[in-house]
Amino acid sequence: MTQSKEINTYMNRLGSEAKEASLILAQASLEQKNEALSCISEQIDSDRDEILSINKKDLDLAKQKSIGSALIDRLELNDSRINSMISGLQVVSELPDPVGEITDLDPTPSGIEVSKMRVPLGVVGIIYESRPNVTADAAALCLKSGNACLLRGGSEAILSNKIIWNCLQEGLKKASLPKECIQLVETTDREAVKTLLHLDDYLDVVIPRGGKGLVQLISDESKVPVIKHLDGICHVYIDEAADIKKAENIAFNAKTYRYGICGAMETLLIHKQLAVGILPKLLEKYASENVELRGCRATQEVVEVKAALTEDWSTEYLAPIVSLMSVLNIDEAINHIANYGFNMSKIESRPSKRELGEYIIYIDLEINNQNNIANLRELKNHLKPLCNNFVDFGNYFSENVELN
Repeated sequence: MTQSKEINTYMNRLGSEAKEASLILAQASLEQKNEALSCISEQIDSDRDEILSINKKDLDLAKQKSIGSALIDRLELNDSRINSMISGLQVVSELPDPVGEITDLDPTPSGIEVSKMRVPLGVVGIIYESRPNVTADAAALCLKSGNACLLRGGSEAILSNKIIWNCLQEGLKKASLPKECIQLVETTDREAVKTLLHLDDYLDVVIPRGGKGLVQLISDESKVPVIKHLDGICHVYIDEAADIKKAENIAFNAKTYRYGICGAMETLLIHKQLAVGILPKLLEKYASENVELRGCRATQEVVEVKAALTEDWSTEYLAPIVSLMSVLNIDEAINHIANYGFNMSKIESRPSKRELGEYIIYIDLEINNQNNIANLRELKNHLKPLCNNFVDFGNYFSENVELN
């Protein structure tokens, strides 16, 4: 038997076991799910020293392979990050049970009452890079929502993921839930990812969590519906009425807390009236952490920084780099943020009434410039292969405008 066939057999077994376990988990009580989450958090705390020791092995191997600093940062665990994992599990356990919640009760003229009920999806495949804490975070959310999950972390974090997964398994066991509710792909062979993306008989949805390249690969290859994110281009705006000291601390922390996460600030917008007073101080603070600054022309008139190029405003650095923009007011700040993305104002699904299980999905987007249009074209190219029929209904004005 070839290695490819062995991986195919292995992945199909994981998928089949997860599917079977999902039927049991979907009916689990809130108390049982919360017990599992509590037991998992206790097990992680109990195995803290072993987790840190194993994680160090992953870090040493990653450094030998000259993996980038952003990925190294994501890979590293410490007491603080383990505490965050534990508190995250506790927060999820305190959430109300989403399963069975009924909303939008709508009586019809015939007297029949139509409503929406939240039910588990089934089996969720999650593919992620570097960050071993995602193993616990993703599993917790799936468990609470009654979904089995099939986890595939990055090869650089395989040892850390396994030791955390052992804690997850122990928690499920103590709560009398099937251990197959949370599956981990234990091979680092890339063929396993390709096979996972073709497990449409077992998986109901795939969620990628990582860089743009990973998300693009999964979007192109998957036969399973994909819930994906785009770049994490985060902005901070400092208004003229801001508390200067607090604003300095927020702007500094937003970038330097961790460079390699999608929540790190990439662009700092500053009201023009504050630029002269606050930029030199920020320049000094960022310099202490070797953060590179790239500014617009107005910013360069205040402090000496590199010139920001057009592509800087739409770049997720995941590195110690910040783009600076001076703006006239909050409206200009909001417009700048809007220029580098678009807002989904509505998504709605309806049964097609032609075939059982067939749905029509309507998506409404807010678009206001050429950059948005380019992003829309990219989105449409991703959606078309996933649909039996794709229709663009055109556009309309979202507010009253005068047409000459």
